[in-house]
Amino acid sequence: MRGPGRWWRRKTTPEKVETYTRSSFHFFAVIEFLFVALTAVAPLGVRLGGVLLLMVGVHAVLSFATVSRAVDWTRGRRPQPVRLLWALAAVTGAVAVAAMGIVQHGPDRESVETAAGGVFGTVLVYSPGIIALGVRDRRRAFGIPGGFAVGVWLVSFALDASALGALFTAVLVLGGGVFLAFTAVFSVWLLNAVYELAEARETRTRLAVAEERLRFGRDLHDVMGRNLAVIALKSELAVQLAQRGRPEAVAQMVEVQRLAQESQREVREVVRGYREADLGTELAGAQGVLAAAGIDCTVSGRTPVGLPAGVQSALGWVMREAATNVLRHGDARRCAVRLRVWEGRVVLSVENDGVTEAGDEPSGSSGSGLAGLRERLAEIDGTLEAGPVGKGLFRLTAEIPLPSEPAPAESIAAVRSMSEVTP
Repeated sequence: MRGPGRWWRRKTTPEKVETYTRSSFHFFAVIEFLFVALTAVAPLGVRLGGVLLLMVGVHAVLSFATVSRAVDWTRGRRPQPVRLLWALAAVTGAVAVAAMGIVQHGPDRESVETAAGGVFGTVLVYSPGIIALGVRDRRRAFGIPGGFAVGVWLVSFALDASALGALFTAVLVLGGGVFLAFTAVFSVWLLNAVYELAEARETRTRLAVAEERLRFGRDLHDVMGRNLAVIALKSELAVQLAQRGRPEAVAQMVEVQRLAQESQREVREVVRGYREADLGTELAGAQGVLAAAGIDCTVSGRTPVGLPAGVQSALGWVMREAATNVLRHGDARRCAVRLRVWEGRVVLSVENDGVTEAGDEPSGSSGSGLAGLRERLAEIDGTLEAGPVGKGLFRLTAEIPLPSEPAPAESIAAVRSMSEVTP
């Protein structure tokens, strides 16, 4: 049982919806063959029943293939299965005519009429829904059952059925076909909507990264633009003065050197500010982003005010990575964040549901993933643990010891207030 379970949990939400859609329409073909065609063999006999069973089997196989190709076409993976659609329509007509002929001219037994009539109604109701999967225009999708209904009325009337009886049969086929066609159209719409929502979530994540890069670029431009312009002007002035043999050229180059050193210092400050993450800002940002993605995010424990800057920066990176993992991996609906101080250590835990597969880490093992966080925390004697804690639950816990050096009075008071939180 674990194998199929892992196979299902490994799928994303759009892939699960796609699998459900395929399976639902495939199941129609299974019902058609097992519960309609096979049960018709005994009443019809080996000869008539065998022929009808073979025809329905061909129809079921074509239905399987049409569903798979039509769903792939809907997702843009394959061309529209036009030939398969026409082949399924032709086989459907042949099976319906054969079943109707048996009803009209076969053995005069009620069981024969029931069996053949069941095959007749089943293929004519199921086929419009399957064919509608491969049609993009909704008017055409709902026109398919109408075409089948008109054909049923004409064939029934041609086989000496009464006009009222032929009309009643056509209305039944029309009603059932329209219902299945509507089901197909709605299923395709829902499948595309789920994929578009998943793509929108991924796009939102990429836009957040791009926005942060733009912010860093603007900050760097603001810092370096003015200084580089002044350096260029003073360097040009120094060259002109040196060409004239003026001693002021030395003073200008000293000023250029000072500006260059100042620019280096400012760039280091910008980069340091970019690399350092504020825990309070990251907690608020993660809560807002997860809420926008439809994930209920709760933050409990005391505020991070009073924690040392190095501890806040490290835990801010942990929170940033954890929020990214919740967005990108699995299908989370709930995320709980808890910050506490216990026995001289700051503990940050992030727990979410909707993990794709038990035992899988939701982030890569290198780069800015969990391995990178462990290396960052190890520099300040911190630890990071990540793994499943229950069915569909994943927990990431970071622990960092508080420094033993004396802290300012305000910081000490804040840490003491946080330590009063019940673990």
